[in-house]
Amino acid sequence: MNYLPDGVVQQILSHMSSAKEIAVTSCVSQQWNQCVPYLPSLFFPRGAFDPHPRGERPHPGADVTIGRMIGNAVRLEQLVIYCPFSPSNLGTWLGCCEKSLRVLELRMDGICEKGDGGNRGTILDCVSVVQELETLKLWGVALMGPPNWGCLKKLRTLEIVGASFGDGALEKAIHACPNLVELALLGCDGVSSLKIELGNLVKCRLDFLGHGDSYLYLGSPKLEDLEIQGFGGIWIKPNHRLKRLCIAKTNGRVYNVDVGDNLPDLESLSLRGVQWCWSAISSILRLASEVKHLLMKIEFCGDFEALLPFPEVDLVNFFDSHPKLRKFEIHGAMFAALCQKNSLINVNPKFLIPNLEEVLVIVRSPLNAEQKLNTLESLVKHSPKLRRMVIRISQMKNTHDAADDFFEEICKFKCLNNGIVKIE
Repeated sequence: MNYLPDGVVQQILSHMSSAKEIAVTSCVSQQWNQCVPYLPSLFFPRGAFDPHPRGERPHPGADVTIGRMIGNAVRLEQLVIYCPFSPSNLGTWLGCCEKSLRVLELRMDGICEKGDGGNRGTILDCVSVVQELETLKLWGVALMGPPNWGCLKKLRTLEIVGASFGDGALEKAIHACPNLVELALLGCDGVSSLKIELGNLVKCRLDFLGHGDSYLYLGSPKLEDLEIQGFGGIWIKPNHRLKRLCIAKTNGRVYNVDVGDNLPDLESLSLRGVQWCWSAISSILRLASEVKHLLMKIEFCGDFEALLPFPEVDLVNFFDSHPKLRKFEIHGAMFAALCQKNSLINVNPKFLIPNLEEVLVIVRSPLNAEQKLNTLESLVKHSPKLRRMVIRISQMKNTHDAADDFFEEICKFKCLNNGIVKIE
């Protein structure tokens, strides 16, 4: 070991980041110990230190060890701290690697972001010293006031998980990162409205908790991938390049979705929720004419609190309006809307669903079994490229009088289309 060139040792050590592994490695030989400061990454997992004998957090030796290892690093590029630590030391640690640090991840469970006395800043203000930072990930922070980050011009990725925000704190934090390419706000709370305008944003994931008619305004001309959860009103500035769009709301109602006049580049569309206004559904389906993968999992319609069934959807018109559709996942109420009696009257024998390859249908009720089977048969008959159809029976009560007849007919349908149709 002592005869290996320093370059080889540093290359071996560059594959390590765990603080425990590094501590053990430094004991191999004096040469290896001297190369440890050149490691580009340091990772302190949740169990990096033994529990405090009195159950206190953090362990008294944690801050000392973390500070010593960061201080000894010559050119630290990535710092990940998931174990409990004292936030008052964070500024000193970041000051030791402010010129080289590119990636910073902090788990701050239970640490409340409040100003100290007359200082209106926050514990995270010290992030501003790392002007070369490219990726910032924060877990479990309570950001009650806006952080004084100045302008982090080189930050490309910002991810905040499990956070709560005070009024205006989030928007000001995002404003301090004008060149973001990827933004993820997951499992967050405390926001009733959010406005985001970022010129270079390509991928955005927004997952917010809580009830009420919260709304989102998003303006990003380079946006390609967007996931939204928890907003009732959504306005997206028309100049975008959306290829993938997912909108969901598990509580409350989605009452408006405005994405501009068209979605020419959209390939994947997912709509989920308990209740959507039909105008929001129909408008986005009309614009998504080029979509290739469509998932519909919405239980009810209705412009007000009353939960209403879907209006009738003409099957022929639906697929004529989405000629490039390859994968179609349809759940419960929307499938029932496609199964109305008038959908399949006088179908042109030349009608085709030209590109459909995969279908997943979730059926919850045996009612209107004949209409549902006719719809399934039509999908198989008019889809020359269909390779797989999965019929998933979900939450259907087997005590229902029509359940036995439905299962008998659906099994016959499977036998007639063996190799394509599968029942789950």
